[in-house]
Amino acid sequence: MNRRNFLLPFLAAPFFQTRLRAQAKQLNLKITGIKTIVVNVGSVNWCFCKIATNQGVTGLGEGSITSKEATLSAAIMEHERYLLDKDPTDIELHWQAMFRYPRWRGGPILNSAISAVEIALWDITGKALGVPIYKLLGGAARQRVRLYRDVSSTPAAFEQARSEGYTAAKSGFITIENELVRPAYAVREAARKLEAVRKAVGDDFDIAIDAHGQLTTVMAVDFCTRIEPLRPFFVEEATQLEDLGELEHLRQKTKVPLATGERSFTKYGFSDFCTRHLVNYVQPDVCHAGGILELKKIGAIAETYRVEMAPHNPQSMVSTLASLHVNATTPAATILEYNPNRALWVQDLFQGYQHPVKDGYAALPDRPGLGVDIDEKVAAQHPYKPVTRAKNVFGDGGVADH
Repeated sequence: MNRRNFLLPFLAAPFFQTRLRAQAKQLNLKITGIKTIVVNVGSVNWCFCKIATNQGVTGLGEGSITSKEATLSAAIMEHERYLLDKDPTDIELHWQAMFRYPRWRGGPILNSAISAVEIALWDITGKALGVPIYKLLGGAARQRVRLYRDVSSTPAAFEQARSEGYTAAKSGFITIENELVRPAYAVREAARKLEAVRKAVGDDFDIAIDAHGQLTTVMAVDFCTRIEPLRPFFVEEATQLEDLGELEHLRQKTKVPLATGERSFTKYGFSDFCTRHLVNYVQPDVCHAGGILELKKIGAIAETYRVEMAPHNPQSMVSTLASLHVNATTPAATILEYNPNRALWVQDLFQGYQHPVKDGYAALPDRPGLGVDIDEKVAAQHPYKPVTRAKNVFGDGGVADH
């Protein structure tokens, strides 16, 4: 009897998760090594973590973080000396150890490294037990996952998304030309473009706006109040992270739904957003916020305070699938960002796998573990290349946010 057939009776039992964990212990899995694989995809690099075990079961994770991939790769490898010879199925124990033992906690690099490792541990556990990860998180909370597409800020791009069956799409409407920020122009042109898109797609299509943290406080208030009649789905990152008072100030000034969270980490970074109702949508990123189980915990906090969760997900297929497993099982996770790379070599990188998407919804994952692996030979043909982000400035030459 194969492992999947052996588990079928347990999947029907009330306490199948406890039994699955017991079965995992019987597999006698031990971690034998970790490596990182960094793949250049033009303007970004994807940073993957691969974990090997004594039973030949491997796990794949991702922690891709823009322009800091080399540093992230080193941070991932720092965990190897702790993880060697450990049971990969003790995921919560290892998360706590990786987060708390080093004393220095938090930040984009350390949390992205933990996230990459944690996703890989879930992949191993799901593969070893022959079930998709979301089955180990409590099972489905929905039958499919709603997606929104990342598109350019033209009416044609939004109309294309609508023609493909999507009911929502997002773009960065804030207008910055040649890295020069002209506040009044940036806001005025963004509102004009949004009005053109709303006219093109009609009233029933959801338009999300990514401000990328590029707005000053004055710009944020001006923009959000100006676009209220156009009923955006949400405005993302209208403020910066350093002062939640700025976000609270904006919340008091506008009726526009607000969203934030892609640069926040762990459950601790999201508690104020939810308890103080500063936003309508929290946007943790599974590659940065702490991994799959931490995303699930953030979703539970959001659910408690009737805040919706719309995970940030601009990375690779690995990030998308990890996010889908969480969305599948988390009631507060009502929509997911989707930015597929259709380059032929990227399809080869993921061994030809394309997750089923129909009419703007993704099917629930049905493969054991994460559901995808990478072809390391293809990855080697696209090695790491340093990427430098744009350097936005104001008219006086001062540094502007990006």
